Amino acid sequence: MGGKGVSFQNPAERIEAQSIAVRPDYPTNQEIADVLDRVAALLEAQDANPYRVNAYRKAARFLEQYDRSVSQIAESVSGEMLEDLPDIGKSIGGAIREFVHMGRLSLLERLEGEISPEDLFTTIPGIGEELAKRIYSKLHIETLEDLELAAHDGRLEKVPGMGHRRVTAVRDSLESILSRSGRRRARRLRHLDEVEMHGEPAQPSVAAILEVDEEYRQKAEEGKLRTISPRRFNPDGKYRLPVLHTDREGWHFNALFSNTARAHEL
Repeated sequence: MGGKGVSFQNPAERIEAQSIAVRPDYPTNQEIADVLDRVAALLEAQDANPYRVNAYRKAARFLEQYDRSVSQIAESVSGEMLEDLPDIGKSIGGAIREFVHMGRLSLLERLEGEISPEDLFTTIPGIGEELAKRIYSKLHIETLEDLELAAHDGRLEKVPGMGHRRVTAVRDSLESILSRSGRRRARRLRHLDEVEMHGEPAQPSVAAILEVDEEYRQKAEEGKLRTISPRRFNPDGKYRLPVLHTDREGWHFNALFSNTARAHEL
């Protein structure tokens, strides 16, 4: 299954939605391995259990050399199970099955939504914690796409500690990571076009967004949501943002209060 991401944001709140319609084609073993590698990198950046990080990486290495289609095994009705494969346990098997069926992985989306810019940059080979903080402080960029642009337009090389060779390596890593995510987005967008041809909506309705907004605000007020501690405008780490993950009308929503300078003024 695949989808198209849509963001709805005002200074006080951000709601993101992704469709979960059926995808027409199977991901390759390499595409699945890339997703597992990305999960491992984000988990590692957030100081997750090293055993869990290594489990995702071991599974990715196995998939890269496995000569059968893991997607077809995930769809098998013959009783064959992903969990019977080497290095594929129950949790990772479930993640692979979700990615094959949905064209997206909720764990990856949560990790990407929760990570700070500094931690995100440390997932790129050659960028450590201190250098990531320096990049964010000097360039005020927050995404890998922004980092790639800075690597190409000369800004990144001006950051202390970023020489020409390191910038070149970072640029190559970003090209690989972003091109893979671009291919995944292209798959989802191609299917979205087919969905639209059959009269299904290309974005969630206003009613659905308002329902998510109401659910988020109510649960946040009642203290029923898990929280994250943003690094921006939060020097002592005391400020925490509640996060809601929910589904409406075949869309998956991630909702949280905005953490911009403007939001803090309101």
